[in-house]
Amino acid sequence: MSEEGGFGVALAERFFGLMLVIIGGLATYYTFTSTEALEAFTWFFGFLSIILVALGLFLITAKTE
Repeated sequence: MSEEGGFGVALAERFFGLMLVIIGGLATYYTFTSTEALEAFTWFFGFLSIILVALGLFLITAKTE
């Protein structure tokens, strides 16, 4: 495998990680600011949005070979 292909994969991984962090952050913000509308499901959507942030941070910090 050439080095250029590896660079493209690493760049795409970091890009999608950044997108997941942004989407997860927005989802977390809107989940916890609208608790009265979500009522009993606030914890569920909050958990899912925090998982998105964690997955995005993992993709950004992971090293590709």
